Amino acid sequence: MISVLLIGKGKVASHLYKVFLNVDEVNVTQISSRELKNIPEADVTIIAVSDDAIAEVSLKIKNSFVVHTSGSIALNDLKNPQRKGVFYMLQTFSKDKQVHFSEVPFCLEAENKEDYLLLENLAKSVGKKIFAINSDQRKTLHVAAVFVNNFTNHLYKIGHDICNQHNVPFEILYPLIKETADKIKTLSPKEAQTGPATRNDKKTIKNHLDLLNNNQKQIYKILTKSIQNGD
Repeated sequence: MISVLLIGKGKVASHLYKVFLNVDEVNVTQISSRELKNIPEADVTIIAVSDDAIAEVSLKIKNSFVVHTSGSIALNDLKNPQRKGVFYMLQTFSKDKQVHFSEVPFCLEAENKEDYLLLENLAKSVGKKIFAINSDQRKTLHVAAVFVNNFTNHLYKIGHDICNQHNVPFEILYPLIKETADKIKTLSPKEAQTGPATRNDKKTIKNHLDLLNNNQKQIYKILTKSIQNGD
């Protein structure tokens, strides 16, 4: 049995708490970052708060093994006096959207082999994709994830806005979105790239720009140039 203390009540902490509740091998307790006066003991204390609050929260924890869940914060940014680690799940978490943890990559880091194995066992209790990732590698993954997730989602939002403005159902684009995501499982993103920028179709590019507002035009031009330059 692995005892786990989750600190935080946000999206990541809430999803972790729900999944750990259904695991016989895990005994999980959850508190908020405001409830740090009486901290229960645990084999693993998981800080799942905003990146800016991790150092401050970790200073207040005396438990023997403390980890955080951030993709951009280094292991050594934890300020607890004892053992440190990272329990980072490379996935997007939304409040009301179920997470299938069997598909989530767990990126783990610890200061010694015993602690790493403890985190590995904890991850295996709910997931299947386990990776040993150090702090530098994790920062690289995190910025790559911003491009493929956060920025891509913002482009979905722009596409949604354009469709709404011209009374076109956004759902017509769903199969295209799915096919684009599926293709890069067998092709490199560069090989999968299509569209007017790749073809240098100047007439189509001009027609597109004429449809867009100023902010959308800037984004369109930057991405078109990046595609054409092979950046």
